[in-house]
Amino acid sequence: MGKVPPSLRSAISTSLVKKPAPIPSEFSSPSDKTHYFPKKKPSQLSKKIQVPASPTTQQRKPLFKSPELNEAKKLFSSFISTTQTPLNNRIHNSFLQSYASISTVDNSIALLHHMTKTLPSFTPDRSTYHILVSQSCKTPDASLSSVHQTLNLMVNNGFNPNRVTVDIAVRSLCSVGKEDDAIELVKELSLKHSKPDTFTYNFLVKCLCKCKALTTVYRFIDELRSAFDIKPDLVTYTILIDNVCNSKNLREATRLVSVLKECGFKPDCFVYNTIMKGYCMLSKGSEAIEVYKKMKEEGVEPDLVTYNTMIFGLSKSGRVSEAKKYLKIMVESGHFPDAVTYTSLMNGLCRKGDALGALALLEEMEMKGCSPNSCTYNTLLHGLCKGRLLEKGVELYQLMKEGDMKLETASYATFVRALCREGKVAEAYEVFDYAVESKSLTDVAAYTTLESTLKWLKKAREQGLAV
Repeated sequence: MGKVPPSLRSAISTSLVKKPAPIPSEFSSPSDKTHYFPKKKPSQLSKKIQVPASPTTQQRKPLFKSPELNEAKKLFSSFISTTQTPLNNRIHNSFLQSYASISTVDNSIALLHHMTKTLPSFTPDRSTYHILVSQSCKTPDASLSSVHQTLNLMVNNGFNPNRVTVDIAVRSLCSVGKEDDAIELVKELSLKHSKPDTFTYNFLVKCLCKCKALTTVYRFIDELRSAFDIKPDLVTYTILIDNVCNSKNLREATRLVSVLKECGFKPDCFVYNTIMKGYCMLSKGSEAIEVYKKMKEEGVEPDLVTYNTMIFGLSKSGRVSEAKKYLKIMVESGHFPDAVTYTSLMNGLCRKGDALGALALLEEMEMKGCSPNSCTYNTLLHGLCKGRLLEKGVELYQLMKEGDMKLETASYATFVRALCREGKVAEAYEVFDYAVESKSLTDVAAYTTLESTLKWLKKAREQGLAV
């Protein structure tokens, strides 16, 4: 552990166990103190307990080394003749699943036939065929022929596909980017065997939102509603609203809320939080406040996420004083500020050029029993360097090192540039070493930033703009 800055020694030696002070009803102003940093090291605030892996996990080896069918058959025969463990379907299914992870669907089916022939006491169950269904869905096949093959095998052995089968197939197809095939299979299974449950349906809608145009998603929803009477629920509309908000289409989000109401659903806190987040992403604090007022009018009680989103959005818009007002309302409503709340306010203060105010807020945060996290420290480091408060930035960086905290890309770049601007090139190289050793950034990213900064420094010196 490195040398602790003198201004922080008294703070770091403070006892670890403290009873959180009661949160005041009003947001207090920064106090004049000799230092602004918290009285606990980041290591005491953020380090997680490292649980060593069990010897069993460390020594576990792959069961199959080759996808060859003959070798798999020999291994199964050897296994059942030598094992002293009572055999049951769970063991047999695990054996088949292990082989299916490296083999073709045809070979997996052949091995299953060999298993039932060699060991008549083994009767495949639904889970056995689900292993083959999952494998066939992940096969790099341009059609669904492998899937149909395993489904027919399943039906012929007395197991009609049910909702679990549909879910496994849909999730397996989507995991390898076969969303179009998932749509077709859902339609086919809904017609012949079983409709998807709401969890599978909403999972597929969410996947489609990530990779398809909105019109495709709407078409899928309309087709399932008209053909199979599968209707979207509140979760479905929330997924759609979140998607359009992420694409900054707030007008469509508002329309979806109206549709949601027409379908008999009442927007809940999550829906309003999602829309509020969309406005905050666009730095539209006034619109976020309107959403908050709408919530209150309709009797929807704001939660911690609501207030954190409001505070983040207002702070991002430079309206820190209003954000503090909602912090007061938040506390009065019984919601205790957390690291997200304080970090958002600190970010707002730093954006306004009040990095010292953000530092004072850091100390107040710790005094209230709220532990800063890595994002908190990176936000402050970035703000201090932007505000030309390099000395305080160095002290904060030392605390981050002691706590094994990772540097984020923006704070790393700003810190390195600030050091070089003051002629502290050796210190900049040390920060580079820490960024690489702590795996904060990749070697290439960390070096590229340092290299571009040194080029900037050379040019600035030639122009007499840097020391």
